[in-house]
Amino acid sequence: MRRKRVLPPAVLVLCTAALAGTAPAIASPLAAPAAPASAAAAAPAATPAAPLRILLTNDDGYNAPGIRKAFERLTAAGYDVTIVAPLTNQSGTGTKLASAPAIAVQHPEPKVWAVDGTPGDSVSFGLAEVFGGRAPDLVVSGTNFGPNVAGLATHSGTVGGAVVALESGVPAIALSTGGLAVPDPAATVNAMGPTVDFAVRLIDRLRVRARSGPLLPKGVGLNVNHPVVGADGTGTAAGVAATFQDPQAPLRPDYTDSGDGTWKVNVQFRPQPPARGGDVEAVNAGRIAISPMNADWNTGPAESAVTSALIAGLRP
Repeated sequence: MRRKRVLPPAVLVLCTAALAGTAPAIASPLAAPAAPASAAAAAPAATPAAPLRILLTNDDGYNAPGIRKAFERLTAAGYDVTIVAPLTNQSGTGTKLASAPAIAVQHPEPKVWAVDGTPGDSVSFGLAEVFGGRAPDLVVSGTNFGPNVAGLATHSGTVGGAVVALESGVPAIALSTGGLAVPDPAATVNAMGPTVDFAVRLIDRLRVRARSGPLLPKGVGLNVNHPVVGADGTGTAAGVAATFQDPQAPLRPDYTDSGDGTWKVNVQFRPQPPARGGDVEAVNAGRIAISPMNADWNTGPAESAVTSALIAGLRP
């Protein structure tokens, strides 16, 4: 049974008309409508809004190019950004949290913390210690090298870090760059620039619509996948699509018995035809896929009804 996310209609509004294109610039959330010249002289100076506080994490490691590009551009946009990310590459760790009695943490430079653990560990430590219990306005996880669409998202450390934030009641965005194809490393790294530029516009839009309230509905995050466009990756996406997580699992492990108690593992890439309206279809078409997500595994009312019918009459 494919996991379905039952989410508020407000999220769909954010993902569709509000994000209809990537090219037009979005007005700064701090800007106010222009006042008549006569009123402008008499109006008191507006109090500047406090910078948006962002915890930035990933699963590629605190010094990976994607998170560094994100840190640079989000900071340049006026956000107060702090990196709290894994010390080493933690791709594919999902929402895993360490159960060890101690965890090693480095603080190699201002605004940067490197946690010897998973993205979930990093977010957990960041919320409890780096932010001192005063939650940030937003957790951004990425941008990841490669896509987190379809079944890849379920096991992704990038998405996992965002989910741990959602579990703590903090709005979160997972950010990834790439599509379901063998990546060109240079083009993918180049495409991280447009990815983070779009993330700035998206966050600005969320802030405008939030009107000083939460950036997203409670318990809701966004999984954003940006395609690699053009031979060098610097092209502009064809548009933005509100999507869902495609139900396919494109990576299939194949096991061969070595005869000595071990099995050789060969992971095969077997993509299926993309689901209409899903994240794979959008990224394949060169569009930015934005899928709403939550931190639990609840399904919809239809599945609940089926379950009730299946267990009707059962006794301990």
